[in-house]
Formats: sequence, C-alpha cells, structure tokens
Amino acid sequence: MNEHTFEDVVPGQQLDLRKMPGHWLLARMGKRVLRPGGRELTRRMLDTVAVGPNDAVVEFAPGLGATARMVLERNPASYTAIERDEIASGRLGRTLSGPGREFHSGTAEESGLPDESATVVYGEAILTMQPQSTKSRIAREAYRLLKPGGRYAIHELCLAPEDLDESKREEILHELVETVHVGARPLLRSEWRALLEGAGFTVGQEFTAPLRLLEPGRLIRDEGLGGTLRFTANVLRDPVARARVTALRGVFRKYQAHLAAIALVATKPVQDVA
Repeated sequence: MNEHTFEDVVPGQQLDLRKMPGHWLLARMGKRVLRPGGRELTRRMLDTVAVGPNDAVVEFAPGLGATARMVLERNPASYTAIERDEIASGRLGRTLSGPGREFHSGTAEESGLPDESATVVYGEAILTMQPQSTKSRIAREAYRLLKPGGRYAIHELCLAPEDLDESKREEILHELVETVHVGARPLLRSEWRALLEGAGFTVGQEFTAPLRLLEPGRLIRDEGLGGTLRFTANVLRDPVARARVTALRGVFRKYQAHLAAIALVATKPVQDVA
C-alpha cells in the first residue's frame, strides 16, 4: 500500500480527480500558492495590514498555509487559524506549531472565538466560494472578532468591468462552476466594497491584479522554478489532471477581460465599540 508523508497529504486526497474541487486538484498536483492574485497580491495586502509583534491575528481558511507562513515571519503576538477542512487544520497544526499559535477546525462564519479578541483578521479565496448570505455572515464574524481599530483584509476573485452585462455574468459563473467544481461566485469591485461596508467596516486600500494563476510566469513567481517543474510534471503524467488543468486555464484565458484578483483592507471604526 502506498503511504504519504504528512506533508504530502492534502485535503480532498480521497476524491476522484474528476470531481475534486479545482483548488485541491492543483494542491494535489503540487501547487502550494492557490490565491487568485498569487504571492504578489498577498504580499501587498499583508504589507498594508502591517502585522506586527503586538497583533493578535486570525486567519479564515488558511488551506495549505502559504500565507500563514508569510504572516508568522512577521512574529505576531498570536496567530489563530480557523479551517473547515480537518485534514488541512491538522496538517497546519503539525507543520506550523509554536508558542501563541492555535489551529481550530471550524467555519469562518462561526469561529467560536471571543468578541474583540483580534487586531487583524484576514481570509483569501474563501468568500468567492460562498453564497451572498454566507459572505455577509463571514464579514460580520470578522467585525465581531476585531477590536475597534482592527484591520480586516480579503483577497478574492473579482468580476469586471463594473457595467458587466448580467447575461455575460451568468455565463462566466456557469463555466466557473462547471470547471472548478465548486460554486464560485465572484463579485464586482463595488460589490466587494459594499459587502465589507455593509458589515460595518470602513474600506481603505484596494488592489487588483490580473488572474494569471496558471500562466508560466505567475507559476514561477509563486512556486519557484523547481516547484513549477514538479507541478508541470505531475500534471503531464496524469491524463485526468492534465485535462482538468487545461480546462481551468482555458476558462481563465477565455474570460481574462472579465476576471481579476482583488484585495481590500478595511478597518473597524474606533468609535463603534458596540
């Protein structure tokens, strides 16, 4: 029987490649950076949030922990991960354990953490996959967790332009669902801002980047040359994976004028202590 090391095990490992959600398919093939705007947009987001040694950080859905590692390099006072997938949560708990670090299996909309227990909350590529009602619940949960003046950051998939035709929008969403195998529901820039403002936040900085997750240049910048070569070799060796990755890249290229990555950094108003 083949055995995997703990590092090799990724969420969805037991699923058929034909049905596996796209992000876990890419992870199974060896891709470790699964955010829409890659490391560059994540880094811009984190630089703006400015995590420091006095911060209590909460991350929603850390997945394989690529961003968690970047945050922990900044030595926050504490770091807490809330991950729905028990395999991912257990994996992170083993690989990133240390003083002041906690890893919980749970949902972003009901984290179970105390009110006003964090100074920074962030999540990447989680809201896109949720229906609108759950998006709102997650944003409100972030608001509840933050102390007044705390920062909330998101990194998600964005639709463009602002006057995108509704029929084109439905077409894009349909193809994303068919290809990614999850209910991807990206929003327009204005809708992402409205989501956070509706939860009580004041939106500050906004950054966007092209969606080039599977393009050679982005792969090398995100995974390094060695990681890119391993990922490519794994995909080429498996006909099902090759077909699915090709389809994913095809959809991203087909709608490159209408799909982008967005990062927003918002704050909880200091005067609102209710």
